[in-house]
Amino acid sequence: MIRRNAFIALAALSLSTAALPTHPVQAAAPTSASASAPDANRTLKECAAKAESDPDAAFEQALRWQEKDGGDLARLCQALALFHKGDFKAAGARLEELAPLLGKDDPKAAASILGRGGWAWLRAGDQLRAEKLYSAALDKQPGDVDLLIDRAFARAEGERFWDAVADLDAALVKDPKRADAYLYRAGAHKALSNHRQALADIDRALELKPGDPEAILLRGNVKALSGSVNAAREDWALVKRLTPDSEFGRAAAVNLERAAKMASAPPEKAPDKAKAP
Repeated sequence: MIRRNAFIALAALSLSTAALPTHPVQAAAPTSASASAPDANRTLKECAAKAESDPDAAFEQALRWQEKDGGDLARLCQALALFHKGDFKAAGARLEELAPLLGKDDPKAAASILGRGGWAWLRAGDQLRAEKLYSAALDKQPGDVDLLIDRAFARAEGERFWDAVADLDAALVKDPKRADAYLYRAGAHKALSNHRQALADIDRALELKPGDPEAILLRGNVKALSGSVNAAREDWALVKRLTPDSEFGRAAAVNLERAAKMASAPPEKAPDKAKAP
């Protein structure tokens, strides 16, 4: 959500929307008693869990399930396995196709699947398609905080930072205690060079989640861009002490090294003025 600059800034993309509907959905055209809705949903949950730990095995299992009587739920597990295998385009396309089928009579289920599809397309690098699916999910579940935050990420990926801010504003109206939304909005304001607003949002995020290394790292980056490099060093040093082996600690260490090199570099010489003839 934040533009790259001389200092590393990390804002991890988090999948806020659920991978699966949280309540039972009907299997498509069950062909036997074994394919009843409770059994199908239980099989789906087991297959989805395996998709995270062993996506290749889960995909093969889902193919065998589909050959028997799994229908669209088996195809959903295939999509989840593809996602965890890193085949984000294929996963996104399948989830996009399945959302109107599995969510035909269930807006919440449709929104859940569309949201996961949007995340897949975002991971695939297709920001426009991701935003399209998040918007479709929000049409099913208007005002959903997690979907608003996820769509903000997609919009920020396309450098539409004001649109991202608008989504995060709406999310925070619905849930003013979402520290992550304040942090992500700070990243968008940083990209817009609204440093004062970015720092205010970071302070609020830290009130809700004290000691968050990602927020402290971002605060240091914003301070550096504002010209307060010494204050930025204090934040980076704090992150390095708090979580030296995390991605945030490593980024802080790199920023400290870069700041030290910049401080020790000799000032550039002004070009000699041409002598008057």
